Amino acid sequence: MTVSIALFTADLRVFDNPMLCAAVRGTDEVVPLFVRDPEVDAAGFAAPNRMAFLADCLAALDAALRERGGRLIVRSGDVVREVLDVAAATDASVVHMSSGVTGFARRRARRLRDALGAEQRTLIEHDEVITVIAPGAITPQGSDHFAVFTPYYRRWCDSPLRAVLRPPRSVRVPTVVRSEALPDRTLVTGVSPGLARGGEEQARRRLSGWLQRGITAYEDTHDDLAGDATSRLSPYLHFGALSPVEAVHRASQDGSAGAQAFVRQLAWRDFHHQVLAARPQAAHDDYQPRGDRWQATPEEVQAWREGRTGYPIVDAAMRQLAHEGWMHNRGRLLAASFLTKTLYADWRLGAAHFLDLLVDGDIANNQLNWQWVAGTGTDTRPNRVLNPLTQAQRHDPDGEYVRRWVPELADIPGAAIHQPWRLPGLERARYDYPDPLVDLGEGRLRFLNGRGK
Repeated sequence: MTVSIALFTADLRVFDNPMLCAAVRGTDEVVPLFVRDPEVDAAGFAAPNRMAFLADCLAALDAALRERGGRLIVRSGDVVREVLDVAAATDASVVHMSSGVTGFARRRARRLRDALGAEQRTLIEHDEVITVIAPGAITPQGSDHFAVFTPYYRRWCDSPLRAVLRPPRSVRVPTVVRSEALPDRTLVTGVSPGLARGGEEQARRRLSGWLQRGITAYEDTHDDLAGDATSRLSPYLHFGALSPVEAVHRASQDGSAGAQAFVRQLAWRDFHHQVLAARPQAAHDDYQPRGDRWQATPEEVQAWREGRTGYPIVDAAMRQLAHEGWMHNRGRLLAASFLTKTLYADWRLGAAHFLDLLVDGDIANNQLNWQWVAGTGTDTRPNRVLNPLTQAQRHDPDGEYVRRWVPELADIPGAAIHQPWRLPGLERARYDYPDPLVDLGEGRLRFLNGRGK
């Protein structure tokens, strides 16, 4: 009787999961295992929104495995100790796991490999489970990674795409292995009230709906803040409840400009993973140091967190984040630019706040997108500044996005909602809304002075 272990991490699905398929193939029984590692909590990654979403994903994964005769084994504790315990109880000789790029994921894999090797057991890592193309699979001549997206994207498009795998028909789990109860979403406190439901079933339903009703117009509508015309698939991709490879295959069948634009966003996701894989310190250090001397005050940063900057388009984005644990992609750019380029605050403060709330809080994409906006990352135009008023006129011209999230200003008509400080004195006094923290000219001056110009 041969037994293998399928160690789930950020790949919580049965459809198109090379790790699970490999674990099932060629063995009599398999242990589908998920370990709640306290190191995740200690590192600050166990934010309430992600813990609630994780509970949904694990419940859905367990249900999918039970449909195939199996079940999910859940343990809490040090991942190495728990894997070794399961391996000893079942006499499993091989552990399968998807490759990760963060420092945490790499340390985990290294510790597992060493500990299993000491017991004559084997760890097999699988690529192209969490990303479309494996980090490091394509590199420029003379470097270990691409630092600019466009040449990376060209090579990414030319790279062969693996086939989509069907889920295992049967999953036989040893009866001797013990499991804890699944996490309960309702027991997680501090969850955003508008948080979406997690899980593979939800992911697949959302992807199908998006492909049928939204993707064709994506190129023209993805920046429309009020239209909310993005896929909202990022949380499912983050937890691996949806395969990015399958998403590319299915989107590419559409053939529209919108589908191409959507696939390009998945390439951006892979781009950031390959940058972090090559430069793991970029999770907390400037990828390209530029001598910034951050000048924002703690009070200004706190006002930004609370959505009380006095710029309605920025505040709307921050309030959406607090309510949903998610933010529109254009809103993320606006909020990040305002913090780092207008208030001139350290990008790490913004990245940490996003990780506290974002259900799709991914180290590679969160940290490197923040650095891109701050000018310390891979952007070839590091002095790029997004003017919130110009952005509001372009992407929320009638103010509907602001009305949705800043209700105290809802009865200001049309585009006037974006500049409430311009209202006549008596009318302005009616609104419980702050004056702008800084004027835009002052913000630009801070940025230039801070860069030593």
